[in-house]
Amino acid sequence: MATLTADPLTSLRRSIASNNPPIATTSSTPTELSDGTDNLAIATHLQFSEPETQIFSLDIPTRFISSDKPVDLRSIYFAWQKKDVAIPDYIAATQQLNDELAGKATVQNLVFVERLDLITWLEGASEESEYIKASDADSAARSAQVASGAAGGVSTIPSSAAGARAGKTIDPRLQEIYNGERRMGDRNSILRGIKPTVSPFHLIHLYSSIQLTRPPGLLPHPQIRRNLPRPLARRPTPSTRPSAPSSSAPSSHPSIASHHKKPSRRPDPIILLSPSASSLLRMSNIKSFLESGTYIPPDATSANILHISRPLPSIDAHRPLRFILVDTPEQFKPDYWDRVVAVFTTGQTWQFKSYKWQSAPDLFRHALGIYVGWRGEEVPASVKGWGRGVVSALVEKWNPTLGAGARWRDKEVVEGIWGRVEESMRSRGGGRRGPGAR
Repeated sequence: MATLTADPLTSLRRSIASNNPPIATTSSTPTELSDGTDNLAIATHLQFSEPETQIFSLDIPTRFISSDKPVDLRSIYFAWQKKDVAIPDYIAATQQLNDELAGKATVQNLVFVERLDLITWLEGASEESEYIKASDADSAARSAQVASGAAGGVSTIPSSAAGARAGKTIDPRLQEIYNGERRMGDRNSILRGIKPTVSPFHLIHLYSSIQLTRPPGLLPHPQIRRNLPRPLARRPTPSTRPSAPSSSAPSSHPSIASHHKKPSRRPDPIILLSPSASSLLRMSNIKSFLESGTYIPPDATSANILHISRPLPSIDAHRPLRFILVDTPEQFKPDYWDRVVAVFTTGQTWQFKSYKWQSAPDLFRHALGIYVGWRGEEVPASVKGWGRGVVSALVEKWNPTLGAGARWRDKEVVEGIWGRVEESMRSRGGGRRGPGAR
């Protein structure tokens, strides 16, 4: 059974990471294989086996907050099961499950933004979520560490009882008493408190580094002067000033640069596809085209959202960029438009009616336009009229007899598209502050 400190959201994320999904059961203490079920309408509990066996009620509220209310585990697990289906299919499946539950429970329909944020967190692509509140157990554990001296710069010394029992077999009841002991520190650790300690010469070292790198005549910060010994805190005289200014700035020194705030995580850039039925690239075949460099015809099956990763060295030299692919902006937040880096189009202007920029010239001043057509056919006049903001890429016509094995020229076309996307992101400031930064 799950303990009071267990968290169903964390358990679900761990099971997904270990590729060991939970099992829906009809009992809180399943003993037979017949207790497992795939039907959430009759299931009452969810059983996890990683890292230990835990069982949660499907009606238990989680830390995921929607409309100022916690969402139950049944709705969270159902949203994860339907992560690859389109929005209309997800809504229809939610309604069907609620009809089968017949009022015994209700599955909450998460909106597009909430479902996207939840799936991204469960997959491990993000370490935090604006809809998931912090766990009380994590906060309590941190407070306990600080209070006991295990964290915050205090070094602890084991008590004599703990040292005496090292390497000996102790009665479990006595061990439980020992575990409740409060570890004591020495005099220095108690006097210093929980703040990190520094070397007695730290301020002198900091003052010397600033003196050697700052321009002549510029005084140290008043806070530094107040903490320095009196001879060092005096105003510099002409004899003590450096003979020539150094070319490096004060912030370049490691002792100062370490206090700078680390940059926040780069938001994932977004690529919009055309929802037109005449488009050569749809949600069903765009991933194989952009990732593998192979064009295959689209089919009727399609996901609501896709993720692909692509290294763009001039944007981020350390890790591949993760792109989000969608074919509709109906669930966009206002700031999502700043993350749109490319728009696939067929040349039909009705595609832009629901966009922030409904005029094609305005749209392609903010994001790169991409037209993909058949080699040997004429590019639409509307695409040509949009100018340099739209790049045209032509692929060989699909031959059912030859299949995907003969599509060796597609990779060259795909590399050209990624090159233009990288160039567009770099020109719009994507390498400095994130996609779409201006």
